[in-house]
Amino acid sequence: MIDPFVGLLKSWTRTTAFVGKDVLEVIRRPGALISLIFGPFLIMGLFGLGYNGQYRPLQTVLVVPAGSNLPRDTSFYQQYLGESVHLLEITENVDNARARLQRQQIDLVVIAPADVEQNFLNGQQSTIDIEYNELDPVRDNYARFVAYRQVGELNRAIIEQAVSQGVQYIIQTSGSQPPIPVSPAVIAAPTRAESKNLAPVSPNVVKFFAPAVLALVLQHMGVTLTALSLVRERLSGAMDIFRVAPVRALEILTGKYLAYAFFNLSIAASICFLMVGVLQIPMLSAPSDVAWVVVLLSFASLGLGLLISTVVDSERGAVQLSMLVLLASVFFSGFVLPLDQFITPLRIAAYSLPVTHGIQLLQDYMLRGATNQAWELIVLAAIGMFLFLATSVTVRRNLRSAA
Repeated sequence: MIDPFVGLLKSWTRTTAFVGKDVLEVIRRPGALISLIFGPFLIMGLFGLGYNGQYRPLQTVLVVPAGSNLPRDTSFYQQYLGESVHLLEITENVDNARARLQRQQIDLVVIAPADVEQNFLNGQQSTIDIEYNELDPVRDNYARFVAYRQVGELNRAIIEQAVSQGVQYIIQTSGSQPPIPVSPAVIAAPTRAESKNLAPVSPNVVKFFAPAVLALVLQHMGVTLTALSLVRERLSGAMDIFRVAPVRALEILTGKYLAYAFFNLSIAASICFLMVGVLQIPMLSAPSDVAWVVVLLSFASLGLGLLISTVVDSERGAVQLSMLVLLASVFFSGFVLPLDQFITPLRIAAYSLPVTHGIQLLQDYMLRGATNQAWELIVLAAIGMFLFLATSVTVRRNLRSAA
């Protein structure tokens, strides 16, 4: 009969053998251990250094109707607008200003009333129309806040000017003309703001973030699926078989791209169906426009994953790099925070991620019906081609090293 103590000791010995084996395996790969520790730390450090937490000034055009006696000097208004608004110009053409707003070349259009003085004398408030074009619910609230605050500053300026000219006003309205009664409410606030969002979709958290989630899922799925692909074949010795076959690097890559593109595009179609059919996310553009973005994003994402699989030496390393790409994409792609709140070098680096362009394009096509950033389609295709060429070079190198 075996002593129970001896059985427990043998079990403990076998268990600790596995512990020692796995610990040694990690220690033998210091690069993987360092990247696991310092990779997230580096991303968080860059985020902390590069994020300033400040919205850029809203680029604004003021429309002053023809015949109005309001000043047409930008410096006169800028002193009341503060740092959150930058007045680009003053114009009389409201249609041209709205067209620039639709093209997202400016952020705000402020339309001044033509009859401020007459309305004031009639005891009525004048309406200042403030228009913007935002899909992001956070930016929508920010634009409203800035608009109402600036109208408050404008009211204060009007009251100060009226008070400074009060004596002249009494002289002008005295004599044959009876006193003009003006209600305290109009005196306190000669103008009021009416804000209007020109975006075709009302800002909503689910609607705004759904296309961004789709882009992030597509990139992560494409990177994760392909990052392990060539690593396994290299570790299993399949690369030796490919070299002897012989199989060209282009044939290997084409097969990988087609295989994983099938899965990526199938899942993308399923997610789009659920988004539109179940969550009621708008699809304002033609489905072909969204399909082009999905294809280009998948192409670039698969290339990024395959490039990772050719430069790492283990499956653990491939998984680590895939997770670091996901972490960087969440922080620096505009998924959570707008890119204009980061310093310029970090913002430029963010555009090297395929998901950065995918988020912008999918939000534009699905929620606006068109995009003013068509250049991002070209950049996304260029990223995909660069990754394809870089991966083909590394695959050829791996095939030669297999010899």
